[in-house]
Amino acid sequence: MNLLPLFVTWDVDPGMFTIFGLEVRWYGLSWVTALFVGIWLMNRVFRREHLSEKGFDYFMWAVALSMIAGSRLGHLLFYDFQNFIADPLVFFRFRDGGLASHGAALGILFGLWLFSRRANMPYVWGLDRISLAVPIGGAAVRLGNLMNSEIYGGPTDLSWGFVFVRDGQTVPMHPTQIYEALAYLALFGIVWWLYFRKDAGRKMPGLLIGVMLVWLFTARFLIEFIKLPQEAFEETMALNMGQILSLPFMLAGAALIVWSVVYHRRHPSVADPVLRSRFYVRNEPKPKK
Repeated sequence: MNLLPLFVTWDVDPGMFTIFGLEVRWYGLSWVTALFVGIWLMNRVFRREHLSEKGFDYFMWAVALSMIAGSRLGHLLFYDFQNFIADPLVFFRFRDGGLASHGAALGILFGLWLFSRRANMPYVWGLDRISLAVPIGGAAVRLGNLMNSEIYGGPTDLSWGFVFVRDGQTVPMHPTQIYEALAYLALFGIVWWLYFRKDAGRKMPGLLIGVMLVWLFTARFLIEFIKLPQEAFEETMALNMGQILSLPFMLAGAALIVWSVVYHRRHPSVADPVLRSRFYVRNEPKPKK
């Protein structure tokens, strides 16, 4: 009787194909996928809340550019500071690798601040809406890490362990990229249910971003316990850099949930801030022929 293998042999080429001497990699595709899915989701939100295409364009450019710059800068500051100080131009060498999700989060926060000022809307409005797209983007990026055979966990005897052949491994390891991707997909379902079914984006400002921060960074914090260290300096740390950077986001998310619940109780009838936005498009009645 043939038995199924007790592990997965993972030997995927991180490069998809080469065109004009330029290699197109799965990891790059994951970031592009995250960006375009985020654009589609946010376009749906803007249309639902009667905001103009001009406002949508400004929102996406502000957030996308800030996210990319923040993810690169975050990696250099948190994980490769010495090289960055020695050669600041390394920031522009994206093909050398190095993007940090915590830096991306900080970049998104900055991009949303720019949008809130431009749109004349509360900062929390953008925070709540971006929380609808971040989980699916995070899942896509983690699957890109899987294709790169990187950022995985320690040895395991579980039947779904992965032997990352291209990274020189010979024993099954925890596929933590998949763990995180599944956690983020579950979060995606929760925040969209709150937005569409419970109208939390309008009735309880701050709840969506609070739930997103607590769930996403708690998942990241817990999964880090079984990950291998990404950098040598983390080997002697009780909590690695990813966990340390997750704590402020977890606390901020919990504070936002409490604030949202208290605010909702004190103000059960909340005025929709979209109506005051300079990007709001009123539904004018069509002229009679």
